[in-house]
Amino acid sequence: MLGLDVCEFGGQVLELLWLTMCYRGLIAEKNDLPIEEEEDERNLNYNPPAQKSLQEIQELDKDDESLVKYKQTLLGPEAMMADASGPNVKVTRLTLLCDDAPEPITMDLTGDLIAVKEKSFSLQEGVKYRLKIHFKVNREIVSGLKYRQVTYRKGVRMNKAVYMVGSYGPRAEEQEFLCPIDEAAKGVMSRGQYQIKSCFTDDDKNVYLSWEWNLNISKDWN
Repeated sequence: MLGLDVCEFGGQVLELLWLTMCYRGLIAEKNDLPIEEEEDERNLNYNPPAQKSLQEIQELDKDDESLVKYKQTLLGPEAMMADASGPNVKVTRLTLLCDDAPEPITMDLTGDLIAVKEKSFSLQEGVKYRLKIHFKVNREIVSGLKYRQVTYRKGVRMNKAVYMVGSYGPRAEEQEFLCPIDEAAKGVMSRGQYQIKSCFTDDDKNVYLSWEWNLNISKDWN
């Protein structure tokens, strides 16, 4: 889902562009494009930026008043209010957005994931829908967040999807990523239950959450 070559612009400009990408998610629009179903992530055409801690960035060129103001604008006042407890990234919810759905389709990912696995979420065949991922970044910048899911039916792998969520700085509130529009399978042979394995990771291969859920494709909403 994005790409930018800034090597020729010099170290300071690179830092500014890197901050922009990390803190405001300005690469999000390009990140909306689905990634080809390849195991080799070199196909992403994505080079992760050099990782710096929030403290290192705060100290960078701190005597430059204009740069300090720029960083404050990007980071926001809550950036240094770190939550030391729990993981740096916490995935809280996954929502299926569908204009035709009779009610919201949301799974809570902060509790018992076994209960999520045992529950079935339903879609009418052929409807268009989008996945929205809700998450929090607590302490440090996280680079190259990715959402992956593999779909199975009766134990047979059907497809794999990988989406580049982007790079984010810490925020007091939840942040969101909206996946591209997808369409539920349709036809008699496509109806039934699908098993989905989902995972939320970053450039450093940290796995922040891995879970399973079921999606039932039916003729109608009932």
